[in-house]
Amino acid sequence: MTANTNSYPGRFKFVLVLLALMVGAIVWKLLDRHVINNEFLKLQGDLRSVRYMPISAHRGMITDRNGQYLAVSTPVISLWANPKELSQKPDEWPKLAKSLGQNVKTLSEKIKKNDDREFIYLARGLDPDKGNEILQQEFTGVYSLEEYRRFYPAGDTVSHLIGFTDIDDKGREGVELAYDGWLTGVSGKREVLKDRRGHLIKDLQIVSRAKPGKQIELSIDLRLQYLAIRELHNAMEEYGANSASLVLIDIKTGEILALANQPTYNPNNRSQLRPEEVRNRAMLDAFEPGSTVKPFSMAAALATGRWKPEDTVNVTGGQLKVGHYTIKDVSRATILDLTGVLKKSSNIGMSKIAFDIGAEPIYETMKKVGFGETTGLGFPGESTGSLPVHRKWGPAETATLSYGYGLSVTPVQLAHAYATLANNGVNLPLSLIKRDEIPVGTQVIDPAISKTVLNMLQAVVEDEGGVFRARVNGYHIAGKSGTARKTIVNKGYGENHYRSFFAGIAPATNPRFAMVVVIDEPTKVGYFGGLIAAPVFSKVMSGTLRMMNITPDNLMASDQSIAQFSNLRR
Repeated sequence: MTANTNSYPGRFKFVLVLLALMVGAIVWKLLDRHVINNEFLKLQGDLRSVRYMPISAHRGMITDRNGQYLAVSTPVISLWANPKELSQKPDEWPKLAKSLGQNVKTLSEKIKKNDDREFIYLARGLDPDKGNEILQQEFTGVYSLEEYRRFYPAGDTVSHLIGFTDIDDKGREGVELAYDGWLTGVSGKREVLKDRRGHLIKDLQIVSRAKPGKQIELSIDLRLQYLAIRELHNAMEEYGANSASLVLIDIKTGEILALANQPTYNPNNRSQLRPEEVRNRAMLDAFEPGSTVKPFSMAAALATGRWKPEDTVNVTGGQLKVGHYTIKDVSRATILDLTGVLKKSSNIGMSKIAFDIGAEPIYETMKKVGFGETTGLGFPGESTGSLPVHRKWGPAETATLSYGYGLSVTPVQLAHAYATLANNGVNLPLSLIKRDEIPVGTQVIDPAISKTVLNMLQAVVEDEGGVFRARVNGYHIAGKSGTARKTIVNKGYGENHYRSFFAGIAPATNPRFAMVVVIDEPTKVGYFGGLIAAPVFSKVMSGTLRMMNITPDNLMASDQSIAQFSNLRR
């Protein structure tokens, strides 16, 4: 029997209409997706091929006051891998390990351990040539990132001050840490097309530009820093010392021109770095300053009006009993005027003056010049030292305060105090950043008194029997040496453990620079500050005055020295 196709004409027409509607719907959908509303397919395509790659921003440079580079950023390549992709090609692992200079077993274990992740670092901070050489071998799942690595052209010369950054280019020590937010740049972003293997097909556009970090111009003069580092190293070798520090301040501006420590370290190679080598002793180590604080006790005495420079003190016998405590003098003087008390560094003379005026004026003067206070430099971990205060000052506490025991200061604080004394008693805030304008200081010592004490300190260096090792040919020098016994943990003061100091000002007739030198535990030649620390002051200050073109103010002494030298040669 033959089917009659005309038996159901309505059903046939319905099927045709349905098919036509379906074809129309498909055509409409195609038109909608590709012509009218094409954003959906474009978005899906982009999700599979468009990528956003970061544009690294380098840290700001750090320079000295003359534009010499102290810290710069150099481009490097970091290699990373997608373990999910890399784990599918174990036959490539030995070749990849060889290219990276890594152990095959170690790399294999790392890939297997992270096979459920999509990102691991293979190597950081590679030289661009080395990184590109590895990339050209087209290992499966291996990609690159453009980064920057910090480089320090001056090496160990400024390492304690500049500090360093970590593998992620974040500041971890020194200025790098203190000003990390200022130095850190803002990464940019660019849009690219990549294939399914992650290969770059086309660079589309820059979405946002990278913003490099801001530059910092330090107050440090690299020439003076080199000089300080060299002389501290020589002193440690000559005197068998544990460590040494030096701080040099521009009295007129409050800028720190040199801040050096020995031993030091190379921030470009920290593979063998020991924690104690990173310590910036000039800012972090506080110690009893000994006789170097006597000028401030003397300034306090003069400010009371009870003492005049020509007044005298009886120090006969060389010993003074104060309760269970005996104060001793090294010199065998009998009657000393106030200049003589400083020149002979008489603990007895200073103590008797302190008993007369009381501890409070001495405490207030020391506080005003910055002892026991932060310097405001913002250096990470900086010590404030310690300036004790008592409701009632006993004789022993009064005496020890006056000649530098019972309190602690850092080399920076001590140098700041001497800069204040030399600046007509005006306390200028310190700065590690080069200044365009000099800030307004605070008058903390009467100008006439500061001038009187400065003249006394000049006599300490230049008079017969003074600290002649601190002298600088052609210039008048004012200063004070000091020697302090060190405390040993749980043992009190050590029998043969000393710190040697010299704090000085130059030129004395028109002060421009203040410097403090600290030599820790000298074991050769001796330990007195005038013997150990003063020569370092003389050498560094001599170089400083000449490099900074400071006019000599003591040419007569210079001519005499030349004549004496000529006579010796004859």
